[in-house]
Amino acid sequence: MRVHGRRTALALAAGLLAVATACTSDAQPRSTPTSSAAAATSSPSPSPDEPEVTRTEAAEVFAEVTVSDDVLRVKSDLQGRLGLAVDLTAGGQTRITVADYLSTDYAPRRYTWGSPTLFVPRFEQGEESPWFSALATRDGHPTLLTFTRSDRWRISSAAQLEPGQELPEIELDADGYADAVASDDKTVTISPQFMGPVHASVAETGTAGVTAGLVAEGPYTTEVAEQIASRREDAKTEGFSYDSIFSADNYPVYALRTKDGGALIQYSLSRTTTTTTRTAEDDYIPVPRSARWAISTPVLRRTLRLVETHQYATVVPPLTAPKAAPVIAHDGALTRASGT
Repeated sequence: MRVHGRRTALALAAGLLAVATACTSDAQPRSTPTSSAAAATSSPSPSPDEPEVTRTEAAEVFAEVTVSDDVLRVKSDLQGRLGLAVDLTAGGQTRITVADYLSTDYAPRRYTWGSPTLFVPRFEQGEESPWFSALATRDGHPTLLTFTRSDRWRISSAAQLEPGQELPEIELDADGYADAVASDDKTVTISPQFMGPVHASVAETGTAGVTAGLVAEGPYTTEVAEQIASRREDAKTEGFSYDSIFSADNYPVYALRTKDGGALIQYSLSRTTTTTTRTAEDDYIPVPRSARWAISTPVLRRTLRLVETHQYATVVPPLTAPKAAPVIAHDGALTRASGT
C-alpha cells in the first residue's frame, strides 16, 4: 500500500513532466531519481520489530515527494497541475499550495532542496497516521518539513528557520529513531495540543494576556499583537473598524522529544483580518496588492476580509526547567481574500 501510493504520485508527475517539457522551453526540471520504491512491484513483509516507517523509507519519501512537487511547478498552461499538487499536501500546506498557484497565474515558485536530516519516530507497526520530519535547505535556507501518511505520503508542514536560530538536539534511540511526543504530554511547559491556542492568544494580546510569558517575545508573537493594536487605533481614527484574529482550526500538530526533555512542536495557525467601513457611503477600503489575485477591484465599499495561513516550529522546554518557548521557524502566505 505504501509503495503503491508513492508510485502513483510519481507516475502522475512523470507523465505531466513530459507534457510540461514539451510546452516549455525556458524551465527544465531536475530529473527524477530512480528509487527502490518506484522500481519495485512488491515489498517484502516487515520483520515484527521493524518500525511502521523506516528511516530508509523516509529518505525515499522525501526525495519522491519533493521531486514530484518540483515537476508540477514547472511553468506551463496546464492548470490541472494544481489538483495534482494539492494531492501532495495536507494540513496548512494545502491552503498555501493553492495560493501559490492562484496568486502566480499557475506559475508558482520552484525550490531547490538540499540533502535532508531525518527525524523518524519509531511508530509501532499498524500506526494509522505515521509521520516524520526532515531538516533540509530550501533554496539555501534551512527548512523544517513534516510528511504525513494516510492513503499516501504528503507534505503537511514547512517552516523556514529564522536567522540565527538552530534546531534543538532531537532525542534519538540507539538505532537513530526519534520519539514522538503525545498531544497531551504533561512533561513540557506547553502540551502539543495547546501550542496553537497559546500562540494564537499571545499573537492577539501580547504581554497583556493570560498566556503572556509562555511563548517568547518576537516578530510572530508580541510584535504582531502590537501591530494589531496600533492598526485598530488607526482604523478608528480613519472611520473604519479593524480586527485580526488567530485560530488553530483543526490543523494537525507534530512534536518531537528534544534531548533536554522538552519538545520541538510543529503546528499551523490561521489569521483572519477584517476591515469594515463605519461612516459615510463614499468611504472605501483599498485592496492590498498581495490580495489582487483574489479580488479584482482595487477598492471595496464595505468589508475586506483577508485570511492567512502560517506554519511554525517552536521549542518548548521541559516542565522541570520552565521558560518562554521561542518560535524558531515560520512560513506563511495570504491564502484567501474576499470583500464587498
